[in-house]
Amino acid sequence: MDDSDLIEHTLTSEPVFDGKLLHVRRDTVRLSNGHETVREWIAHPGAVVVLAQLENGKFLFERQFRYPLQRIFVELPAGKIDPDEHPLDTAKRELREETGHQAKFWRHLGTMHPCIGYSDERIEIFWAHGLIYVGHQRDHGEFLEVIEMNVADAISAVRDGEITDGKSIAALMWADKIDAGAWSVPE
Repeated sequence: MDDSDLIEHTLTSEPVFDGKLLHVRRDTVRLSNGHETVREWIAHPGAVVVLAQLENGKFLFERQFRYPLQRIFVELPAGKIDPDEHPLDTAKRELREETGHQAKFWRHLGTMHPCIGYSDERIEIFWAHGLIYVGHQRDHGEFLEVIEMNVADAISAVRDGEITDGKSIAALMWADKIDAGAWSVPE
């Protein structure tokens, strides 16, 4: 099959909702067979997730209440990319704000797209080590508990349903492979 048999072409695009974070769009598209259909999707500014490894080998996690699901989640430090902000700067800012740590060494591991059926969101995955505690600078209204967990315990928490956050699970796949020696941290 040729790629042209898969690509949809936008005919019209209209805003449905423009919020502080999310922008909902409704597009009319032409399919490769000539038919038209509607695609509703969410424009998102992008985000980062950080695998922040302490000297003891454990990683920093957060326990945080997430309003849409009305419960507390365990997740890796993460946050939204601000306009004109480089993803690495976002990762550094979020790690400091949320956990109070700065890292001497940073590596970009990869990119994930968590919701490809209805959003253009991308999440950049970073590895941080050589951590130094300097004190958190949380946003107004941001309440969380920082905890430490090794890779094996985190993977068990995924299996047991204690960690269900998609970005954390995807990043933990990298950490697990690195921990097992199957993958290396990019230079």
